[in-house]
Amino acid sequence: TMQSSGHRFRDVEHHPLLADNEGYDSSSSEADMAERVWFIRDGCGMVCAIMTWLLVVYADFVVTFVMLLPSKDFWYSVINGVLFNCLAVLALSSHLRTMLTDPGAVPKGNATKEYMDNLQLKPGEVIYKCPKCCSIKPERAHHCSICKRCIRKMDHHCPWVNNCVGEKNQRFFVLFTMYIALISAHALVLCGFQFFSCVRGQWTECSDFSPPVTVILMIFLCLEGFLFLTFTAVMFGTQIHSICNDETEIERLKSEKPTWERRLRWEGMKSVFGGQPSLLWINPFAGFRIRRLLLRGKKGGPEFSV
Repeated sequence: TMQSSGHRFRDVEHHPLLADNEGYDSSSSEADMAERVWFIRDGCGMVCAIMTWLLVVYADFVVTFVMLLPSKDFWYSVINGVLFNCLAVLALSSHLRTMLTDPGAVPKGNATKEYMDNLQLKPGEVIYKCPKCCSIKPERAHHCSICKRCIRKMDHHCPWVNNCVGEKNQRFFVLFTMYIALISAHALVLCGFQFFSCVRGQWTECSDFSPPVTVILMIFLCLEGFLFLTFTAVMFGTQIHSICNDETEIERLKSEKPTWERRLRWEGMKSVFGGQPSLLWINPFAGFRIRRLLLRGKKGGPEFSV
């Protein structure tokens, strides 16, 4: 711990001045995204993120070139092709926004005497100090050993998006799980129709590939789709439950009693997704300002996490 005249630091208590902003709207993270690019240089996370993209690209390849293009039903191919590829773009865009958005990192090393003096704390007031990154921890912030930062409303660290899920990027993570679940379900349905079509046609004209290759590609896609659908559907439900109960996964596992005013159900959803329910809630591109990001890149380049 660290002490100075008139105030103390502890690792288990909070100071109200450093609590989460009650008026915080997660959509404000979109403006932050235009100001800086956040990226975690973690080997395992980068491998998992690349694997995620490769698996989605593989699914798109099988659906497009093995199932839809050889089909004699033009509108069946067009409708399902457009739908599947739109879901793929939305899923990968949500993945990028989750990975490259600052999840709510607390300024590193700000627990200094000068900063404390500026806070004008009353004598005897107790605040949170993280002994690992020397940051003053707001209420509900937790330290991530991979990001090496304290994260506001940290839910968990997800290697598949190579980032923490926290206050500022949770909405993008929810969209990512939702779109991956939808694209997985769509792939499974298409596989079912394709198997039926191939069996009925005795595997002669159902694909441009040989029957053994077609079977192997589709079986692997079915396994991938089933695993991803199960995982992301459960994760999506868990995230929605956490948002509606205003309780992060870490807080639930630690059985932390809420000392904050909880935003339940729709209030929690509006807090995370921003504003009243609208199509913007399911749009991962909402608020992304590519022009400001490019201008920021010309000035000083992206900022990377250590």
